Amino acid sequence: MKRSITPFLWLLFSAGGTVAALLFPVHLFLTGVAIPLGWLEAPGYPSVHGLLRHPLARLYVFVLIALPLFHWAHRFRYTLYDGLQLKHLTELIATLCYGTALVGTAMAARALWNIP
Repeated sequence: MKRSITPFLWLLFSAGGTVAALLFPVHLFLTGVAIPLGWLEAPGYPSVHGLLRHPLARLYVFVLIALPLFHWAHRFRYTLYDGLQLKHLTELIATLCYGTALVGTAMAARALWNIP
């Protein structure tokens, strides 16, 4: 009996949506409002680099990038299926959407891994 990966994809979708809903607004507020208005001092390169040298900070940034990518992939896939009625291209759309999310995740992992 063949097992479906659909529950795993829905898990990534919901986790990515949670990360996007809870963590992105904080980052947008800090970098888009608080720092430009002078409420907070902008961090310099040495402080950000020092922060990203810690493994938990790297894991946080990885989760902040990777999970919303899978949320996007799942949402975009079903938008194409239901919105544009492209159900005849099921496998191609799924491969392109999740493949893009996997490539983005791999690029984020490589970039974070290579921080000295």
